[in-house]
Amino acid sequence: MRLTLFPHGGSGNHGCEAIVRSTAKLSNAQLNLFSNNCEEDSCYGLDAVCNLTGAERPINRFSIGYWRALIKSKLCGKQDAFDEEVYRHIVADACTSEAFLSIGGDNYCYGANNFIYLVNQMIDKAGVQRILWGASVETSALEGQLLEDMRGFQKIWSRESLTHEAMLAKGLTQSVLMPDPAFVMDRKEVQLPEGFILGNTVGINVSPMIIGYEKAAGMTLENYVRLIQCIIEQTDMQIALIPHVVWSHNDDRKPLLALYEQFKDTGRVIMVDAEAKLNAEELKYIISKCRFLVAARTHASIAAYSTQVPTLVVGYSVKARGIARDIFGTEENYVLPVQSMTQPNELTNAFKWLMQHENAIRQHFQTFMPEYISRIDVNLILND
Repeated sequence: MRLTLFPHGGSGNHGCEAIVRSTAKLSNAQLNLFSNNCEEDSCYGLDAVCNLTGAERPINRFSIGYWRALIKSKLCGKQDAFDEEVYRHIVADACTSEAFLSIGGDNYCYGANNFIYLVNQMIDKAGVQRILWGASVETSALEGQLLEDMRGFQKIWSRESLTHEAMLAKGLTQSVLMPDPAFVMDRKEVQLPEGFILGNTVGINVSPMIIGYEKAAGMTLENYVRLIQCIIEQTDMQIALIPHVVWSHNDDRKPLLALYEQFKDTGRVIMVDAEAKLNAEELKYIISKCRFLVAARTHASIAAYSTQVPTLVVGYSVKARGIARDIFGTEENYVLPVQSMTQPNELTNAFKWLMQHENAIRQHFQTFMPEYISRIDVNLILND
């Protein structure tokens, strides 16, 4: 089987990487991935599981494509004629594949970019089956151009029930509810960082994105500071600061390093992967060895859930709430919306609840997670 995947921002977001790696494992297919950053993907070893091609192909001014776009633009008034030429090679590849997989993840969570709509329209004109792959979408975004785009998918893989229910409410009956593909991603063993205590370390992840959603300026980091102080003063656990996205414009290491500088002299806090060398499978291995995880990034939480690590998510969107609800029956106590944090001890109090219920959560994982992960069956999507 041959599959075309697009869009993909690059493996500096290890959630994007995790979706591609798990798709390769689930489908056992030849994957052709069109990426915004092939060099970054190769750096993290993604070229070993798929064929990498740049998503945008420059147009030579002396090519047939350039003159074709110029004629369409000048004579027909087609404003996106040159953009079509930039992405035409993706459509050509999709025409030789069994299916075109439009990677969901966050690409549709809050509404899609125009280039995604354009490529999908070109795919439709070519008569190729397109499938939305492991997506979350805010209910409020399911209208207008995005809703019209959704209607063109032959199948929609909704990765949590809130999105699935919203899809059905909009008449998108092609939606299939299955957990995020990254739940099946493998772990790759690496040496644990110096100072990491196996089974007695709290993994902590924070992102610039959740800070951008806070209602009270500075409240997010203040909550993390109070949490770390509490863990140091009231427990014997170590703390591992774990980045999961390391893009220059959206880098978890920036807030995490600020926290590290504040607490490094205690000997209780370590910074994981400060040089951004670990890939998604290696980070999943480290997360799996934590006792607890406090995470802002969805795929950091998925790495923990799938390896049965009790997890508190500092969330801001439908994906965090939906995944927690599907696993625990409720998001209460498992997701702390960053928008609602107005007091500096809210994260600490939520973490204390997690510690108090550690055994019950672990017992739930043991009985629930194997069956939950077994629901991931790509045949329901690809072979219908």
